[in-house]
Amino acid sequence: ADQERYSITDEQVLTLAKWGLLIEEHYGKPMDIEWALDEDSHKLYIVQARAETVQSRKDTNVIESYKLKDSGPLLATGTSVGNKIGAGNAHKIMSIKDISTFKPGEVLVTEMTDPDWVPIMKQASAIVTDKGGRTCHAAIVSRELGIPCVVGTGNATRAITGDTPITVSCADGDEGHVYKGKLEFGVSQTNIRNLKRPKTKIMMNIGSPELAFAYSMIPNDGVGLAREEFIIDAHIKIHPLALLKFDEVQDKQARHEIEELTKGYPTKADYFIDKLAEGIAIIGAAFYPNDVIIRFSDFKTNEYANLIGGAQFEPQENNPMIGWRGASRYYSDAYRKAFELECKAFEKVRGKMGLTNVKAMVPFCRDLDEAKKVLDIMASSGLKRGKDGFEVYVMIEIPSNVILAAEFAKLFDGFSIGSNDLTQLTLGVDRDNATVAHIYNENNPAVRELIRQVIKVAKATHTKIGLCGQAPSDSPEFAQFLVECGIDSISLAPDTVVKTTLDIVKTEAKSKK
Repeated sequence: ADQERYSITDEQVLTLAKWGLLIEEHYGKPMDIEWALDEDSHKLYIVQARAETVQSRKDTNVIESYKLKDSGPLLATGTSVGNKIGAGNAHKIMSIKDISTFKPGEVLVTEMTDPDWVPIMKQASAIVTDKGGRTCHAAIVSRELGIPCVVGTGNATRAITGDTPITVSCADGDEGHVYKGKLEFGVSQTNIRNLKRPKTKIMMNIGSPELAFAYSMIPNDGVGLAREEFIIDAHIKIHPLALLKFDEVQDKQARHEIEELTKGYPTKADYFIDKLAEGIAIIGAAFYPNDVIIRFSDFKTNEYANLIGGAQFEPQENNPMIGWRGASRYYSDAYRKAFELECKAFEKVRGKMGLTNVKAMVPFCRDLDEAKKVLDIMASSGLKRGKDGFEVYVMIEIPSNVILAAEFAKLFDGFSIGSNDLTQLTLGVDRDNATVAHIYNENNPAVRELIRQVIKVAKATHTKIGLCGQAPSDSPEFAQFLVECGIDSISLAPDTVVKTTLDIVKTEAKSKK
């Protein structure tokens, strides 16, 4: 039973956090702090505090990003640690007695590590383990050393042959990949010390909470789109209805996985709420006090079905892209209770954790009736517009959102143009269909006209308006068009923020002339 409960309580976590802040304030610099919990008295002790010597030495004005330029056979996947890429010959070590054979620059492949392995970990170009999670020994040490590491692969020691060249990539978010061969990759450095800021707000699209603090170092005005799907898929993993209706889950394997993942939580619903709140809070804290707009879940039915226990609770649709998704799920009898879990996670982040910079966004809201139903459920779950400054946005991604924009503005605090869906629904093009992909174009005059119209309505009704999509990054002309229309903010993928910021500064300078 002891193995199935957490080692410390939430209150003890908060105590350690407060002590950590006091210690860093006392010394005036980042500190590496060790603590202990007395088994008998259950009292916490700080046992060591020394200056942190890796992260604090980095030039925070230089943004470094890694990108694979090549591809190869995938050997293993696991949890990524950091955002770097490393390559070298694999050296498989299964016992501590063999560590003397390790050569500098090799990739350490092993079952798991402990403190005795640190001398060779310092020499590794990357580390791959079968076992462990984000807080295991290998993850902690590699993070301190700035070495790419993929943990919890399950099969790396079996899938990877010793002395063969491999590449370890942590540059793709939560999931780390191990490829066969030494693949070519690039490292770009950008100095942001004197980066000019435009009048138009430049926000970010964030998926992985793990990368939120690193990305928050890039000059920005907050998060314009954070997708819950990343948190649910990578961290929760279980369909919310399989948690709420666990007794009805028929798949034996799914039942076993759900039991394992939810150990230590008072209820299975608490597991969903706490995990989702944790992911949202990390992003909210990283960008505080700037606005962080979190979009409620927008999986399609086929994607929901892929979650653990999900297949039983999802219908099979011929075209999930325009099926039971977004707002239509939230008020339905079949899904409402699951949506209320999402609302409770938001309430925890804002009410209990105090991150009032976190805002909510409703996706794929087809008409005003849907909007009112969703807002009513949110309010009954403690998320009432205006309470403690709480704001609710709606995605503008369906032509009906533009046609009825003035009415939507009476119900919501802000609009966010989803150019991907707006383009496909305006042009009648399935963006997942390769046959008609050549017709899909966000620069199409019809799409531009709808965007121009909704920005005009937003200005007239004093409603905040932004756009979250790839188009401004890919096309400086499209970014110029948005600025000329008077858009308030543009939300971009982190790796395009600096370049697009420079483009928009130039565009705004030209428009003044």
